[in-house]
Formats: sequence, structure tokens, C-alpha cells
Amino acid sequence: MSDIERLYSDRAGKMRKSEIRELLKVAQDPEVISFAGGLPSPESFPISDLQGVVKNILSQKGSVALQYGTTQGLTELRDIIAERSCKEGMNVTADNVIITSGSQQALDTVGKIFLNPGDTAIVGFPTYLGGINAFRSYEANLAGIPLDKDGMIMDELEDKIIDLKKKETPPKFIYVVPTFQNPAGVVMSEARRKKIIDIANEHDLIIVEDDPYGNLRYDIPHIKPIKSFDDENRVIYLSTFSKILSPGFRLAWTLASDEISRKIIICKQALDLCTNTFTQFIANEFIRSGSLDLHILKIREMYKPRRDIMMDAMKKYFPSGYTCNKPKGGMFAWVTLPEGIDTEIMFLDALKEKVAYVHGKAFSVNSGGGRSMRLNFSYSDCERIEEGMKRLGIVIENKLKVLC
Repeated sequence: MSDIERLYSDRAGKMRKSEIRELLKVAQDPEVISFAGGLPSPESFPISDLQGVVKNILSQKGSVALQYGTTQGLTELRDIIAERSCKEGMNVTADNVIITSGSQQALDTVGKIFLNPGDTAIVGFPTYLGGINAFRSYEANLAGIPLDKDGMIMDELEDKIIDLKKKETPPKFIYVVPTFQNPAGVVMSEARRKKIIDIANEHDLIIVEDDPYGNLRYDIPHIKPIKSFDDENRVIYLSTFSKILSPGFRLAWTLASDEISRKIIICKQALDLCTNTFTQFIANEFIRSGSLDLHILKIREMYKPRRDIMMDAMKKYFPSGYTCNKPKGGMFAWVTLPEGIDTEIMFLDALKEKVAYVHGKAFSVNSGGGRSMRLNFSYSDCERIEEGMKRLGIVIENKLKVLC
């Protein structure tokens, strides 16, 4: 077919590749030390524990576990997710839980049920690239709100909402990653979590709370989700097993009001009919045996020293003039380099030194982020983190010499 382009929908023509997915292809060379992906360490996967779980499921429940499941998800798994969510202060039942094929499906579904072409959604500045791509695929306009060490700045958020209303483009929802934010690593304070609820109530908005990293905390106690302060059912809460069990399972979940949950289920029926039934059985048994909570403790013990080595190596190898707040949890460090450096352009120099990262522009919906980069500390072991930071320090040093 010579002119297939004319057959594509307008929406397909506006789709863009994920920069991170493309960078991961480039970084597949085993000699490249990659800080680019949001990947858990393969060493964190509980392979031996799961072998017994899988064997037990196949022998006792195989005829059900290998069959199609309901769109909403395995009842037993939804029950225990609801139970654990209630312990975190969220007022939900199993009817409010939907098991999705990863959080990315949940983000896509939110975009599909709320966004018309030309609608506006509010996101952080910077924010998770997967959220940007999901919402833009429905031809939405995205307004970025700056972050500081305590997360999204509420005064800026209120001003932006008022301004958008004046322009007759009121936002549909606010998308936030409040706990160990991707990419900035910051934690929204409890005061701001309560404030964002007040703002949503006042302006009649939905909040989409994306929480993949809440269990990966190293220096601070448990933080209440925004949804625990939600008294009007405005928060759609998303979380995932990808960072605490296995990304290959493609298991995540949403918590939402009865009304919104019904829309998500209808939307999901057209996407995949149901989430992987077999892995739902595995996750359910893993949780109920107590293995998941023990496994989360092991992951924290694994990742904290990697975070510390990255921070120490940064001080040792990076030239002065950079800024980086030490993340208290999660998987990422957000680094801003001196004036004049463009991390997108510098990426090619980094690849020559066999080290990779994600440049800051990928996480920006405004013009900005050009001097920043996201570094992942969970994937590589301590020795490779040290060596990779040394290589990256050389790249930055050489770039500064050229600027001088």
C-alpha cells in the first residue's frame, strides 16, 4: 500500500514514541551502564518463592487460573487490596478496586473517559512521561505546575486553575505522583495533600493520584495517600505490583468511586476484556502468605545503599554547580546541571562513555527541563553505579570545558 498515511486517524497522526522506551533500546548494550529506565533490580525478583506459589496454583486452581477472568479482577485479590487500603486510611471496598494491566492501562483509561480533544489536564512540572503520553494521546492540552521539595506548589496550582477558568478552558483533572515523585523524587507534604483536596472540592475537579513508589521508603515513615483525605470521592488512586513484586506480571489497580469505577470497567472491556488471570492468582497467594510484606522489606534494604552510593558518587565525581536533593525513597534522583548544558544534546556524549540517563525535557509539558536529567539507582548494582557516575562526571566535566 503506497499511501497508508491517508488512512490513519487524526489521533494516530499525533501519537509520539515514548522517549524512555526508545532510550532503553539504545542502552541495551551490556557495556552501557544505564540509569535511564525505571527498572527494578532483577535481583529483587522473588523467583524461588514464586516457584512454590506457581506450582501450588497450577495443581490446585489451574483450571480457573488459566481461564478468562472478570473485567474487574479476581475477587480475592480485590478483597485484600481493599483491606490493605483501608489500613492506610482509604475508605474503600472491593467494589471500588479494579485490577488493570499495569498502571499505564489505568492512565490510558483515565484519559479515555475524561478527555475530549482540546480539554485541559493539570500535571506536575516535571511529571511522569507515561502520564504525559497517555493524556496527549487523547489530544489534551497539559498545564504544568512547578514542584519544590514539598511537591506541587499549591499557590501555583490555584492560580493556574483560576486562569484556565477565565480562558474558558477549565481543567478536567489534576494528575499527581505525590510520593517519591517520578522524576523529581520529592514527597508532597501532608499539608499540601489536604490542600489539594480542598482545591479539588472548591473547583469541582478530579485528582488522579499515581502511587507506584509509596512502599519504597528509606528514611521516612509511612505517608498517608491523598485519597485518605478524600471525603467527596474525587480521588482516583492508582498503584502497582511492578515495583514491589514483578513488572512482568503487568498487575496494577485503581481505587475510585462507584460511578467512576463503572466507567473504567466499561472502558477496560474494550481494551483487553480482563487482566492476566494467572498472575492475579499468584499475587493474591503471595500477599496472603505474608510474603509480599517481607519482600518489600528486602527491597528497601537492597535499594537504600544503592541510593546512598549514587549520592556519594555524585559528590565525588560531578563538577560543582549541580543540584540534587537526596530522595527519601523511590527509584530516582533528579539532577540539574549548570547553565549552558543541554542534557538532551549531552546524551550522545554520555553514550560514547557507555553511560545512559533520561534528559529532563522528556518530563516537561512546558519549555523547560533542558539542564536536568533523571538517574535511576534501583537497577544497577553498587559497583556499576559507582563506575557509571564516574563516567557521567567525565561527560559533564568535558561539556563544561567546551562551554568555558
